[in-house]
Amino acid sequence: MKYIQLSILIVTVLFSSCTKKQAQKIVVASPDSSIEIQFILSEKGEPTYWVNYKKDKVIKPSTLGFNLKELPSLMEGFEIVNSTTRNFNETWQMPWGEQIDVVNNYNELKVELQESSKLERKLNIIFRVFNDGIGFRYEFPEQENLSKVFITDENTQFNLTGDHKVWWTPGDWDIYEHLFNTTKFSKIDALSKANHPNLGQTYIPENAVNTPVTMKTASGLHLSFHEAALVDYADMTLKVDTTNFTMISGLVGSANNDYKVVRTVPFETPWRTIQIAEKAGDLIESKLIVNLNAPNKLGDVSSWVKPTKYTGIWWEMHLGKSSWDMASEKHGATTKNAKAFIDFSAKNNIGAVLVEGWNTGWEHWIGFEDREGVFDFVTPYPDYDLKEVVRYGKEKGVEIIMHHETSAATQTYEKQQDTAYALMQSLGIHAVKTGYVGKILPKGEYHHGQYMVNQYNNAVIKAAKYQVAINAHEPIKDTGLRRTYPNTISREGLRGQEFNAWATDGGNPAEHLPIVAFTRMLAGPIDYTPGIFDIKFDKWKAENQVNTTIAQQLALYVVIYSPIQMAADLIENYEGNPAFQFIKDVGVDWQQTKVLNGEVGDFVTIARKERASEKWFVGGITDGNAREMVLDFSFLSPETTYEAIIYEDGIDADWDKNPTSVNIKKQEITNKSILKMKLAPGGGFAISLKPIN
Repeated sequence: MKYIQLSILIVTVLFSSCTKKQAQKIVVASPDSSIEIQFILSEKGEPTYWVNYKKDKVIKPSTLGFNLKELPSLMEGFEIVNSTTRNFNETWQMPWGEQIDVVNNYNELKVELQESSKLERKLNIIFRVFNDGIGFRYEFPEQENLSKVFITDENTQFNLTGDHKVWWTPGDWDIYEHLFNTTKFSKIDALSKANHPNLGQTYIPENAVNTPVTMKTASGLHLSFHEAALVDYADMTLKVDTTNFTMISGLVGSANNDYKVVRTVPFETPWRTIQIAEKAGDLIESKLIVNLNAPNKLGDVSSWVKPTKYTGIWWEMHLGKSSWDMASEKHGATTKNAKAFIDFSAKNNIGAVLVEGWNTGWEHWIGFEDREGVFDFVTPYPDYDLKEVVRYGKEKGVEIIMHHETSAATQTYEKQQDTAYALMQSLGIHAVKTGYVGKILPKGEYHHGQYMVNQYNNAVIKAAKYQVAINAHEPIKDTGLRRTYPNTISREGLRGQEFNAWATDGGNPAEHLPIVAFTRMLAGPIDYTPGIFDIKFDKWKAENQVNTTIAQQLALYVVIYSPIQMAADLIENYEGNPAFQFIKDVGVDWQQTKVLNGEVGDFVTIARKERASEKWFVGGITDGNAREMVLDFSFLSPETTYEAIIYEDGIDADWDKNPTSVNIKKQEITNKSILKMKLAPGGGFAISLKPIN
């Protein structure tokens, strides 16, 4: 059900008392009046804005505009020719997601600008002010003197009010798999992160950060900067001026062009977003990013986009137990192995199996300059009977998830998408994990430039025609397009679990995921592949390990959101382990989500109510510090008693010294219950709650 309210508000234009050309100011506030944007056109005709939260400045006066190839910049000399304000209020429903109903309520200001010079070029700026933040975008309307735009720089400024605490990754044009750093804004040094030994490709041309980038002010206010609706445009990094506490948009470019973006007028840019919250957990509950995207264009996808848990032939390659290719004589994607995972999944309430390494070409997929034509995405290796595996899966009630590793050879994949997706459709396969490992071909392009933004988005649009959902790895950042194209089910776009298996820097530290929950996860679903029980890898890689307890691995199914969640470990590590019951029970699609507590980089607890039942699941994680948490269950339904199964760190648990120590207990819980939980260093807890009556 959808409710929409529209109304036109009065626009207030204030004129300065200056004797020179008068500056013009327009003010628009959020529906609850807590957030206010002031837009001013300076005496020089410069578009400028600033943001207040409860009357205190959050963003100081910041300028807006563009540099263009072979044309004067669009930075000043403007006049306001028109401005309108409206209120919008709707409630729309997610086909899948963290909740069902989403309130989309904002006040909008549209400022129409035109140059006073003879070119008379036009530029519109649209602001939307929500109760939890703001979004704004540029609009190039149809006009006589500007038909095609070559953007060399977008000069969107974010002028901060102080030296905030920042959780950041470097503004890498080619990969989103850096660890997060925690520093003051003045100490950001992205260039020191270049040439990382554990990254396949990396390019950091300037001191910039990737988004989402989350900050905490001295007064305790939380800010997160990102973008929404990234379509036919370059990804935005944020260049930092550490002396003046300023960020300015830095678009990802290409070595093949002397511009960052080319578009034909008319067009709109992505939204530039700032989420604002007094509590860190409110950043997670915000739906500002998806609300700034266009509504669903695919209609009802429930028959083929199905949230699920999955197992698969993947983790064993990272451990070295098997390989993607046949030449090693350790090929993992065999018919026999796939059937074993199908049997295990069918027995344990797991709906799908991912099979990597099934198709020919893996002998030449990485490290080769010319990777075009290596994979064909339809021809299996001789020891993998694709049709038989699919048939067997259907017999057992288990779906197969296809895998397309492109090796970043984009032209090969683009040419074969119709054939590959048609094969999937003919077999009744509705989901594919795509990969783009390696340097992008054609040479000179980067993973996050306009060329690749279009590659990723066009793949999603084309896949929808064949009723195929995409889980993209090595992707562009998530910007909420899952609302428009709900076959965009999940993506990687962070330093994932696999780094624990082979990284030479000790793997993902215990603070990694308590940071991810308040940064990368604000953008959208994450395919992190939790559920590793063999923490130490002694049989396979004694020099590596997972830096959490098993209890935290369970908690991640609730804390790190995705509509598809992998039980990533080997079958033999689950069998006979009572902690595996939580993975069997936990949901993946939700009616409601509530963040019970949290501080960025330290800890977080999230409760989610399963969409198809009255069950609740709770997960809590901590960093490398042991801590106690008091849980208030007032979010549960009144006058209902729940059977709670609690999976908590054992009394002697520790992410390094004793990571497998788990205590499992049952007790009755109501909405008046209070529990005190003890978390080990790198630990966590998971709770399943099922109504008794």
